[in-house]
Amino acid sequence: MNFANSPSFANQGLSPGARLILCVLASLALLVGDSHFGLMDRARDAISVLLYPVQRAVNLPLSAGRHIGDFFVTQAELKAENDRLRSLELAQSGRLMRLQTLERELTQLKALNQLKAGRSDGGQLAEVLYTARDPFSYKIIIDKGLDAGVKAGLPVIDEQGLIGQITRVQPLTSEITLIINKNQMVPVVNLRTGQRTLLYGYGGGVEVRYLSSGSDIRPGDQLVTSGIDGLYQDGIPVARVTHVDRPAGAAFARVLCQSVAGVQSSRYVLVLPARSAVPPAPAPEAEPAVKKKKTTDEDAG
Repeated sequence: MNFANSPSFANQGLSPGARLILCVLASLALLVGDSHFGLMDRARDAISVLLYPVQRAVNLPLSAGRHIGDFFVTQAELKAENDRLRSLELAQSGRLMRLQTLERELTQLKALNQLKAGRSDGGQLAEVLYTARDPFSYKIIIDKGLDAGVKAGLPVIDEQGLIGQITRVQPLTSEITLIINKNQMVPVVNLRTGQRTLLYGYGGGVEVRYLSSGSDIRPGDQLVTSGIDGLYQDGIPVARVTHVDRPAGAAFARVLCQSVAGVQSSRYVLVLPARSAVPPAPAPEAEPAVKKKKTTDEDAG
């Protein structure tokens, strides 16, 4: 009998039924031990650590595809949101500018109404429609004319001071020549010293001319209408001295000023009524009767 070819018990091992029973018993033991004593917690943690790279490698293609899709979706959403916010910002900016303009105009109207109410002679509120065709003529057009009783020569002010004079009147509109026009002249007085002088426009600004170099005038002095011309009422703010130049050997000082009124920015103005009639100049005195008689006798001779 050849024993070399016959399997031994050790080499044959347990039967399949025994193996099944052994595995079932081991599983039950592990389940009971894990549920009551937590025997598998450490083993489970160790296995999860070992399997984590495998899980990441398996999920990597799906995760990469999801991130790429989210990136493009997010970029498109951000671009659309950015465009929407930009459009909203532009709309809000335009609305804010309109509100600021309306607020400024309302403030000016309130100031002019208070100024009109505080004056015993009243005045005529008017709105600036547009500037003259020639921008260097420094003239503006208002919405009041002959129908509102406006006349040529009337002074025009805003809430800060004098801006000009009515120079042409039409049925529905009037033309104002600003004080910065090169042909405009305003008699003014220095509030600090009481010295009277003349303020001239030079095309875009105002200056004092023909003032002697030794005159007491300095930057910061306030100039108001003197009222001696019979046109402008006295005390209307006109300009503020900004620079005084006294060239050596020159007879007159160069005095530059800044108009206090919004000559080129006011939307509403107040047309002042004409001043009360200026008394006429006194008639020349009559010559003595003796002189008249002597002249008569000479003519007769």
